[in-house]
Formats: sequence, structure tokens, C-alpha cells
Amino acid sequence: MTQQQWTAVDRYITDLLVPPDPVLDGALTASDAAGLPPHNVSPNQGKLLLLLAQIHQARTILEIGTLGGYSTIWLARSLPSDGCIITLEANPKHAEVALANIARAGLADVVKLRLGRALDTLPQLAAEGHGPFDLIFIDADKPSNPDYFLWALKLSRPGTLIIADNVVRQGAVIDATSEDPNVQGIRRFNEMLAAEPRVSATAIQTVGSKGYDGFAMAIVTATESEGSTFDKLYEKNMTLA
Repeated sequence: MTQQQWTAVDRYITDLLVPPDPVLDGALTASDAAGLPPHNVSPNQGKLLLLLAQIHQARTILEIGTLGGYSTIWLARSLPSDGCIITLEANPKHAEVALANIARAGLADVVKLRLGRALDTLPQLAAEGHGPFDLIFIDADKPSNPDYFLWALKLSRPGTLIIADNVVRQGAVIDATSEDPNVQGIRRFNEMLAAEPRVSATAIQTVGSKGYDGFAMAIVTATESEGSTFDKLYEKNMTLA
């Protein structure tokens, strides 16, 4: 199996099951024209996010990592008329492109973008009383994934679905000696996922136009008071980082 074949199969699936969409295609074109990195999910992965959100009947969604708003649009389209998605983006240029894409999609009233480092805006959301969210999608800088996971738990309830992208890293995730901070961040995240008593989780490997990677998915099964305290876990993770 080669990257060329994976991409061809993705194209086949997308042509059959994810018909052309001017808004989504335009979001990708605008992101590319603005020089944003091509880190958005693929069309069939975007459709998967939409279906998972619909299956879960999510009304409130938190997205950590907006980029050009491509996955944001997919998730926002899953919401009922009274739903809302808050998306967090650290890069002002990315946020500008995303807001324009979201407006062209007619979703400006549904999507609330918070500009700033997620590790700054997540405490703000908690302090303002946002959450618990029904679904949380983590797709930002990988070294911070352990922190994002802890904040996801903080902003969850029993039944919240947490999804994280890029958890396989072309298979590099199995290399405990890797000096890549992205790999080490994902390894810590996966280990925390396995050790956390408040979630039931799994991860799947994926191949396609985005290469060889994977998704992790977890359902929150208990409240914070029934598991370890957030402050202790956060302090421990900061020590390990």
C-alpha cells in the first residue's frame, strides 16, 4: 500500500459519499491562498466528525484548534437550531481566515471563535461558566495535548464525547525514544487516556489523503469529583512536560 493508493481510495470514497460543496471547497481554497498549513481534516474525516456529532446529538461543541475553520464548519453543520460551537485559535491570521470562511458558510451566529492560546482561553471559558460541552474536538499543537485533555475533562460531563486527531503520527507514536515533541505530547496524551478512570476510550489507525495517522475517542463516564482532582492532575502534567 502506498500514499498514492491511499489518496486514490480517499478520492473514490469522497466522490461517492461526500459530494462537492462550494462552501467547504471554498474554505480550503481560501486557507490555501492565505498560506495556512494543510493540516485540516480530509473531506471524509470532516463528514465523520459531522456524523459522530449527530449520532451523539450534540448541542454544544468545543473545538481546540480552528485553523481555517474547515472542521469547524463540518461540526457546526451538525448542530440543531439552538446549538453552539466555541472554537479556539491562537494564530490571528488563521482566525481571520476562519472567520471569513465561517461567515461565508452562514454560520457566524452559531460559531464563537476565541482568539488566544488555548491554555489561556480554556481557563477563561471555565471561569465564565461555559460547559459542560457535549462534544470536544482536540486538534491543535500536539505537545499541549495532555493539557488539552485535562481541560476537556474539566469542561465535560458524564456522556461527553472527546475526539482527538493525529494520535498515531505515521506510526512514530510507538517510539518511546523519539525526541519529537509532537510524538512525546501524543504519547503522554495516550497514556493519560489509558490511566484516566473517568473515561472509556479507544484509538483507531487511519490511512488516506492525510497519510498514516489516527483518531482517539473517549466517552466521559464519571464527574470530576468521582475521579482525580483537576488541580493535582494538571500540576503533575506540568511537572512531566
